Amino acid sequence: MTVVGHAAIISAGEWITASGEWFNDFSHGQQFKAQFMRTSAPTSIDGIEKYLGSGMIRGIGPVYAKKMVKAFGEKVFDIIEAEPSRLQEVTGIGAVRAKRITDAWAEQKIVREIMVFLHSNGVGTARAVRIYKTYGSDAVQVMTENPYRLARDIRGIGFKTADAIAMKLGIEKTAMIRVRAGISYALTEAMDDGHCGLPTKELGPLAVELLEVPPELVQSALGLEIAEGTVIADEVAQTPCIFLAGLYKAEQVISDRIHILTSENLPWPSIDADKALPWIEAKTGLSLAESQVTAIRLALSSKVLVITGGPGVGKTTIVNSILQILAAKSIKLLLCAPTGRAAKRMTEATGFEAKTIHRLLEVDPKAGGFKRNLENPLECDLLVIDECSMVDVMLMQALTRAIPDSAALLIVGDIDQLPSVGPGQVLADIISSSAVPVIRLTEVFRQAAKSQIITTAHRINQGLVPELGKPDGESDFYFVEANDPEIAVTRIVELVQSRIPKRFGLDPIRDIQVLCPMNRGGVGARSLNVSLQAALNPAGDRKVERFGWTFAPKDKVMQIENDYDKEVYNGDIGYVEDVDPEAAELTASFDGRIVTYGFGELDTLVPAYAATIHKSQGSEYPAVVIPALMQHFTMLQRNLLYTGVTRGKKLVVLVGQKKAVAMAVRNVSGRRRWSKLNEWLAPVRREGKVVGI
Repeated sequence: MTVVGHAAIISAGEWITASGEWFNDFSHGQQFKAQFMRTSAPTSIDGIEKYLGSGMIRGIGPVYAKKMVKAFGEKVFDIIEAEPSRLQEVTGIGAVRAKRITDAWAEQKIVREIMVFLHSNGVGTARAVRIYKTYGSDAVQVMTENPYRLARDIRGIGFKTADAIAMKLGIEKTAMIRVRAGISYALTEAMDDGHCGLPTKELGPLAVELLEVPPELVQSALGLEIAEGTVIADEVAQTPCIFLAGLYKAEQVISDRIHILTSENLPWPSIDADKALPWIEAKTGLSLAESQVTAIRLALSSKVLVITGGPGVGKTTIVNSILQILAAKSIKLLLCAPTGRAAKRMTEATGFEAKTIHRLLEVDPKAGGFKRNLENPLECDLLVIDECSMVDVMLMQALTRAIPDSAALLIVGDIDQLPSVGPGQVLADIISSSAVPVIRLTEVFRQAAKSQIITTAHRINQGLVPELGKPDGESDFYFVEANDPEIAVTRIVELVQSRIPKRFGLDPIRDIQVLCPMNRGGVGARSLNVSLQAALNPAGDRKVERFGWTFAPKDKVMQIENDYDKEVYNGDIGYVEDVDPEAAELTASFDGRIVTYGFGELDTLVPAYAATIHKSQGSEYPAVVIPALMQHFTMLQRNLLYTGVTRGKKLVVLVGQKKAVAMAVRNVSGRRRWSKLNEWLAPVRREGKVVGI
């Protein structure tokens, strides 16, 4: 018979007790509609075997379920619970597997308890594993005492979900615990848009609208939050603002550290640039341009320096020259970039090892944060950060805290690219503050000017619509017209699946990346991922469906949050190696390193055949396909299109409408980001000395 209803979790082999009524469904015939369902553990040998082999417990699949039932019969549950050491009596179960089974059994019990709690309070249960990992065995108690903690601590659970639980638990709409949580929520939402704070006049009405409570109640809650130090009141350009305390302090730390670095002496003895420059030209066989000579001279005499400019303007040549000159003087160098791909590219371009910022700072998964800090600084005389436009406030704070006072800092990045996905606009604020010298390179070198990708990027940056006609002969930049979203999707799939691979000999999954202005919509990253996955890697039997996505071997995937335990970070791209229903695990390869995910952890992975341009920052791909249609109009901005085009190494194809491309090129507005770093850094004279405020 068919039973329709809601239960926290039902596994094969369990008994279900249901109460409700019979119902004749037009499509499916007679069904039993359950108002209430309760599950109980199976009692028959067959049921127990099905239950254990259902994949609900990591480490036990159908094979081991059969062996365990054969060894212990109906007492198998008691053995796992009370005498776990006896599991080793089963052939193939050693100490390690036995421990995995007992740990998974204990976890399953608590996860089930969390699921029952969530379900009884009207909330879906997909995040139960994440809640368990965050709070452990105290989960239900924490959720009962303050459900709003869920919104703060668990990614994927928003304020509205926590609010729904709170309402079920009888917490009043006007309760101070709710209003205070709502203020933090409004600021966290702003953080997702890149802000470190919000103007007070925007925050108040936003919280009133969100919470549906009187303005005076919001004011009272705001006063309590400020008094407790959860949020901080200050001004940006004389506009009163409210900041989340962590972000406010992070911007202060960056400013303080840069002021300290600039006030110290150079870590190397004076270098005669008149001798060093001819030496490096002879060594590299390159003739340096005037702008490059100026940049190298300044770098050799500056404690902190910013080098910015678009593609093909010689940033790499300058950084290379500086590194080689200093290396010849036995200066201790460290190089880093925000992503694995950017670090790899830096290593290839310079010949010096570059690490991701996370690896350089030595992540400390147990204590949280990093092992390298003020007390345990990095060992270097010069630190070079590449792709700094994508470094957010929290990561820059951690990095500047780890730079020794005596070391020099060279910041390299493209100011015209999108700002970081995370809060703040670190590179833009450092440049606009005039606190440190800046070299802005604009001259495109002859070799680079042969690339249509590079000339197109610079045209976009100058506010000129790129050439969208059919190119004469071979080119690395093309425009494919598609005036309708459905036609655009068909053309994108065709380009990725066959046209580009045939013409340019590129692998459709590993070499071609579709980059979208936004996630939503028919030609957004989410929808395109479904179409491209179906065309390029249709799933076979060995697959898993979780959190709205299907994962199968060979799928291209992206990590969407930092996981310090697994050492995979937001934006990292990998490939699924295997999906093991027996162990309830997926394995993926990230730059040759195998990472294992339990099925309950797959909300940190998404298919990556298509990604947003924001997520592509710091990465380069052999070929890039970018949809640009009027349905993306809310996101069509010059820096977005420019960033997308500059991600392509050998080929860039725009697909869509000419008017959408023109609209993006014209739109320089972008969204203002509320941050205070610029003001902290800007030197002002006070009592006869320069200080940063």
